[in-house]
Amino acid sequence: MNKLLIILIVTSVVLGCSQSANQNDIVTDTTQQTENSVTPADTTPRVTGIGGIFFFSENPEKTREWYSENLGLEINEWGSSFEFRNANRPDEINYLQWSPFQEGSEYFAPSNREFMINYRVQNIEGLVRNLKENGVTIVGTIRTYDYGKFVHILDAEGTKVELWEPVDSVFTAMGGKTTK
Repeated sequence: MNKLLIILIVTSVVLGCSQSANQNDIVTDTTQQTENSVTPADTTPRVTGIGGIFFFSENPEKTREWYSENLGLEINEWGSSFEFRNANRPDEINYLQWSPFQEGSEYFAPSNREFMINYRVQNIEGLVRNLKENGVTIVGTIRTYDYGKFVHILDAEGTKVELWEPVDSVFTAMGGKTTK
């Protein structure tokens, strides 16, 4: 009886170790397959970053100059274009626009806020479809330009939000000074 018990214990330990080793081999193989396989581009409708920060100013020109002189921003007629690298494609240059708007501008309407944030998005059509399904107010329609697609929405507090599916290569091709 003791011999039978010892044989069962040894067999269980050996089989358990063998199964554990096989499971580790499977995990290792899966990891290698994941690392070596090509994953399709993510097209999930979602925000991918900040595309711009817009705010009211009593004197936008003076505000741009102040930020240039005191904080070193490279300014243009709209404000400052910040250049950065895409985390998923490091060779790709992306942009964020910082812009003071003339106080009272209708561009932020129907919001009564003194600012508007522009979010970089992917799959703007899918995102707008999802937002409509969720009852979000869409302001206008998607507009397409050579540098990307835009649409405006209102958040839960009535703040106008700009969504932008960018074509950054257009800005890169234009050249010009950017804040880095």
